[in-house]
Amino acid sequence: MAADITVPTLGESVTTATIARWMKKVGDNVAADEPLVELETDKVTVEINAPEAGVISEIIMPEGSEVEIGAVLGRIGGAGAATAAAPVAAKPATVASPGVHAQQSAPGPVARPGVAPLPAAAKLMEEQKIAPADIGTGTAKDGRISKGDVLAFVNKPTPAAVPAAAKAPRATEAREERVKMTRLRKTIASRLKEAQNTAAMLTTFNEVDMSAIMGLRAEYKDAFEKKHKGVRLGFNGFFVKAVCAALAEFPAVNAEIDGDDIVYKNFVHMGIAVGGANGLVVPVIRDADQMSIAQIEAAIAGFAKAAKEGTLKLEQLSGGTFSITNGGVYGSLMSTPILNPPQSAILGMHKIQDRPVAIAGKVEIRPMMYLAVSYDHRIIDGREAVSFLVRVKESLEDPRRLLLAI
Repeated sequence: MAADITVPTLGESVTTATIARWMKKVGDNVAADEPLVELETDKVTVEINAPEAGVISEIIMPEGSEVEIGAVLGRIGGAGAATAAAPVAAKPATVASPGVHAQQSAPGPVARPGVAPLPAAAKLMEEQKIAPADIGTGTAKDGRISKGDVLAFVNKPTPAAVPAAAKAPRATEAREERVKMTRLRKTIASRLKEAQNTAAMLTTFNEVDMSAIMGLRAEYKDAFEKKHKGVRLGFNGFFVKAVCAALAEFPAVNAEIDGDDIVYKNFVHMGIAVGGANGLVVPVIRDADQMSIAQIEAAIAGFAKAAKEGTLKLEQLSGGTFSITNGGVYGSLMSTPILNPPQSAILGMHKIQDRPVAIAGKVEIRPMMYLAVSYDHRIIDGREAVSFLVRVKESLEDPRRLLLAI
């Protein structure tokens, strides 16, 4: 009896995925729980395993297809089942040789009468007050409208901004290479552009003297690692604790806008930006305000390892209320971090650099770091944002404040 290979629930707010690649072909033997197909979502890449042992008898959805939760991707049958399976139709596409543009593009999906937009698209269309007729035929299966179609419609230039003559595609040079953007990279691009278009984003800066934190770390890092069974004492734990303390004092920085309401969070789910195999991802430390520095450092180390190995789970990437990003690990001295919607603020850490500063009327060389907080001015006033960042600075320059909760 055949077993269906289906798309499982992919996590909060994820309703569709793209088939990145099939690891097996029709006629291949597979063992139970063996990886069969790789799906690329808006957030991570996930593998779908075989529900049982058998033979791949049918591949229904080819690579590149956009699929919904519960969709049947293929089937597994018993021995010899593949001989009765019809060959999979090749995906209509024109492949261009290096340096040469394809002359024809794949035919677009054909819309069926009455097909509804995908759930994520429907929600965004309702928020933006866009009718399906405004967009027309979508790019998802059966011509359904996807979230990407809605974002493309929202972000398309107005007629006045369109040049009089359409610009012809630039010819590819001999030593250039064209690579199709991955779903993750396209999603990152659209989300960042959405943040710029939606939020009234502003950034405020300050600098922090890292002498106290560096001295504390140097004195206790060996004892800390021994006490906490290999967990290393870094700077992130101090920053997360300092931010959590400041958020308790300035709750608007931890809130979000939902329609005409402001939603205040009585908890901190801290997003920590880490570099992964497929780009930057932001896993979330849940209830970070209730955790010790050792627990925070252990969680971050686990996220960094999983990001490099590509094993982060979707549930680890959703639900954040505030984010921290560290451009300093790449050498950035100063930057303006961009919001991670629907969050209303993000803290940017940067490179620690020895600089001359005035201390009690004297010039001293201190390890200094620029801090930046980008925030949504619709919900956070400038006074709140500046005061929040000052409180973070004070806690880092005198860590005793964190111990005493002052």
